[in-house]
This record gives sequence, C-alpha cells and structure tokens, in this order.
Amino acid sequence: MKALIKTDYNFPGQTGVYRGKTRDCYFIGDDLMVMIASDRISAFDVVLPKGIPFKGQVLNQIAAKFLDATTDICPNWKLACPDPQVTIGYKCEGFRVEMIIRGILTGSAWRDYKNGCREICGVKLPEGMRENERFPEPIITPTTKADEGHDLNISKEEIIAQGIVSKEDYEVMEDYTRKLFARGQEIAAKQGLILVDTKYEFGKRDGKVYLIDEVHTPDSSRYFYAEGYEEKFAKGEPQKQLSKEFVRQWLIDHNFMNQPGQTMPEITDEYAESVSDRYIELYEGIIGEKFNKSEACDDIAARIEKRVNDYLATR
Repeated sequence: MKALIKTDYNFPGQTGVYRGKTRDCYFIGDDLMVMIASDRISAFDVVLPKGIPFKGQVLNQIAAKFLDATTDICPNWKLACPDPQVTIGYKCEGFRVEMIIRGILTGSAWRDYKNGCREICGVKLPEGMRENERFPEPIITPTTKADEGHDLNISKEEIIAQGIVSKEDYEVMEDYTRKLFARGQEIAAKQGLILVDTKYEFGKRDGKVYLIDEVHTPDSSRYFYAEGYEEKFAKGEPQKQLSKEFVRQWLIDHNFMNQPGQTMPEITDEYAESVSDRYIELYEGIIGEKFNKSEACDDIAARIEKRVNDYLATR
C-alpha cells in the first residue's frame, strides 16, 4: 500500500513552504495556499516513522465537507480540492489563538477539574461535575499557538488585554465558534455521534475573519457514540470514542510516550494497514458515506503535482 510521506514541490508562482507534522503548505503568490494532507501520522508530539495509506485523503475530505457545510455561518479559506489529498484556498493572516470549544467535561479539562481546578481560561465551572458530564452550555477555552512546545491556556480577557486579538475580532471568532460547534453537533447527531469538543482556527483577509485549517476531523475533534452515552455516564464507565485515540493507546501498550529513553516500536506494514482501515471507519462514521479510495497510483506525489498545476493554470 502506498503512502505519501514527503513532498518537495516547486509550483508556478510559489513564494514559500511550511511543513507541519502532517500537512505541507505551499504559498502561491500573495493570495493562495496549497495545503497537502500527507499520510504522516503523529502522536505524543512525534511523527511516526511509517505513513498510513489514505489517512491524508480521509482528513482532507472530512474537512472539505464540513467547510462546505458551514459557508452560511462564516466565510472560509477553501476554494477547491483538485486532488483527494489537496485543498487550495485563500492565504489568510492567521490569528495566534486556537478556539477550543467543549460540550462535555473530559480529557485535559477533566484532569484539571479532578485536581481541584474550577476555572479554565477564565470560565468558571460548576461544583460537583463528573467525568464525561455535559456542561450546562458549551464553554470556549482558547489557547495560544506556540511555535515550539505546547500551546498554553489563556482567557478571552488576557487575549484582548495583551493585544493578541482585538476585542472586535475576538467577539466575531467567539460567535463563529459557537455557531460552528452547534452545526457540527447537529451533523454528528444524524450519524449517531456526539461532537464532544473541537478546535477552530481563524485568520483575516481583506478585513474579514475567515475560518481556516481543518474542521471537525478526528485529529482535531473528539466524538462519542450517542448510543450508550447516558448509561455509561450513569455507571461511570469510559465512553466509546470515535477518534485517533487508538493509536496513542497502541503506543502506550508498547511502552512509548515520547519520554527520555523510550524507543519507538516497529510500525509493521500490517499495523499501518490496520490503522488505515480504522481511519476509513472514522470517515464513514462521521460523514455517513462510503469512503472511496483514491485511484491506485505508483507515484502519489506526481499525481498531486499534475492536478495542482492544472488547477493553478486556470487561475
């Protein structure tokens, strides 16, 4: 099975490139960005040594569908997907804040709460809550975007006071975040899922706030299965999740959490294929449609290059 691990393009009009853990972004002129969803996979802040076939396609197509399904709420950066692993869109000046919204007390928020914390990012939390309990209404817990290391929690008041985002722009982002999350919850409910929490990133273009980056993917969001949620919550049992948590758990089971002295376990072809199958399950569970694998191709990189060049030639 083929997987796209690395890209090294020089597209017409290219002015720069940024390579993240899993996606490579090529900037075209002053106005466009080509975002390529590779098949790299990361966990515990490290990229695993083997790619996962079709992972990039899964994430790119989920994000594209949700971007298209929310254009009535706010403008977004997407223009086209000329290849299953590529989105081309407007280049925006990104805000250095991630808007995290939570509908249920779980994950890091629960760990903090269990340790006595009753305020997250300036949001006061009720007493007596339990793990996986719904908040009275969703809460927004923003973080700063760090160039290195972990993002840091920050309050709305601190963001505005420090001039990271203007009060006017922040309130637009806040409004969009709540409306996008409500739409995501509605769509998830139709698939028998609960959108538990997610993150949004925004940027600015021509004086307007745009939604950028990926949206409602299993890499940026947490989903629970609706069936059995109440029963499991009542019994204090773990919820059945739809996320990439299974990869982290496999690494933990093989004594790897990216701690000093730990060695990355071998990623066999068989295990990579099993992860690929799970990502396809994630796609079909979230979108509610059969996943169509991109055509077999000995050289995925060449396929992408041709399709991006063909699209750019029409601009």
